[in-house]
Amino acid sequence: MPEVETPLQLSGVVAAWRWDTASIVITVMALAAYAGCRRIARRRGASLSRGRAVCFGLGGLGVWLLTGVGVLGVYSDTLFWVRALQTLLLLYLVPFALAAGMPLTVLRAALGSAGRARLDTALSSRPARLLTYPAVPSLLILAVPWLLFLTPWYEAVLRHGAIDAATRILLVLIGFLYFYSRLQVDPVPRRFTQGISLLITIAESLADGVLGIVLWLGPLVAADYYGSLGRAWGPSTRMDQTIGAGVFWLLGDLLGLTYALVVMRAFARDERRRAFALDAELDATASAETVVAGAPSHESRSREVASGLWWENDPQLRDRFHR
Repeated sequence: MPEVETPLQLSGVVAAWRWDTASIVITVMALAAYAGCRRIARRRGASLSRGRAVCFGLGGLGVWLLTGVGVLGVYSDTLFWVRALQTLLLLYLVPFALAAGMPLTVLRAALGSAGRARLDTALSSRPARLLTYPAVPSLLILAVPWLLFLTPWYEAVLRHGAIDAATRILLVLIGFLYFYSRLQVDPVPRRFTQGISLLITIAESLADGVLGIVLWLGPLVAADYYGSLGRAWGPSTRMDQTIGAGVFWLLGDLLGLTYALVVMRAFARDERRRAFALDAELDATASAETVVAGAPSHESRSREVASGLWWENDPQLRDRFHR
C-alpha cells in the first residue's frame, strides 16, 4: 500500500479515517447477530447482563472497527509501531472483550430446544474439545506474534490488502479461542482450573517480553518495504521498530497483568466454591456416620432438649455433660 503523505500528529489522531471493508462488514454483521439473538433471548425470558452486551459491542466490536478505519488503520502500513499496537489490540484486547460478552450464552438462550441440543453436541465434539485444550490456544497465541513479525508473512501483510485483512481476522479468532477457553464464562467443551490459566498467563507475558527484546535489538523487519516508502517524517526506521518493540512489550505486559487479575479473582472464586463443596461433603459424611452409630434423630433430640433444664438446651453444655 502507498505511504501516507500526512505526518502523524496528535491532532490527526481523530481526523485520520479510511474505509476498511473487512472491519466494517464483520463488525456490523457481528453486532446485528448479537443484538438479534439477545432480543430473542429476552423475549424467551432469559436474564442477560447489559454490562456484558456493552463489553461485547463497545470493548470488542468497537475497538475492532477503530483499528481498521481509524488512525491505526490509516498508518498501519507506514509505521511499524502503529502496526504493533494494532496487532496487540486485535490479538488481546478485542478478543478478551468479545469473550467476556458471552456470545455463546446469548446464542444458546435465543435458540429453541433443538438448536440448543445441536449447539451442545457441537461443543462436546472431539474437535471442539481438542481446540479448547489448554495447550492448543496457548501455543497459538504465543506463536502467532513471533511468526508474524519474524517471517516473510509480515511483509506480505504490508504489501497485500487481502492478506492484511485475513491476518487481522485470524488474530481476533485466535485471541477469542484463547480467552473463550480461559475465561469459561460461556459454555465450554471442558472446564479447567483457573490455576492453569494463571500459569499460562505468566508464561505468555514472558514470551511477549522476549519478543519485544528481539524486535528491539534484532535486525530490521521488512527493511526493503519501509525503505521503499521514502518517508521523510517521523522516527527513523530503527527508532520506529524500537518504539514498536516497547509498545508490544510494555503494553502487552499491562494487558497481561489486567487479565491475570481477572484470572486470580476467578481462581479465588473457584477455591471458595471448592472449599464449600468439600465442607458440605464432610458434613454429609459426618451426619451419615452419626446415623449409622445409632445417634438419636433430629426430632427425638428436639423433644429431649425441649423437655430438659435450661442448661440442657445449650448444645455445648449438653454435649459436655453427655446429655
